[in-house]
Amino acid sequence: MVDKSPAHYNRGNIEVWDFIRDQDLNYHLGNAIKYICRAGHKGSKIEDLNKAIHYLENELYHTSDTPFGSSRGISYELLCDELTGEPDYATSFDR
Repeated sequence: MVDKSPAHYNRGNIEVWDFIRDQDLNYHLGNAIKYICRAGHKGSKIEDLNKAIHYLENELYHTSDTPFGSSRGISYELLCDELTGEPDYATSFDR
């Protein structure tokens, strides 16, 4: 299989999505790992780390018996920016 993933998702000995799949991580945890791994390699490091925090907070919110509230780490607009422009390499869908 020809690797068409961009460099910010293919560093080291394993692609991020392969690690996420291997660890059987859910959507929120997988996205947190994705943004942590690409932080500083595509766009703003701070923006990617804030996105990772957002997904971790969301996971905590939906896991905890006493939710601590909604995410304050990232704006809705910032997340919407992610959904436009580039193809989604995790699912091969163009967005």
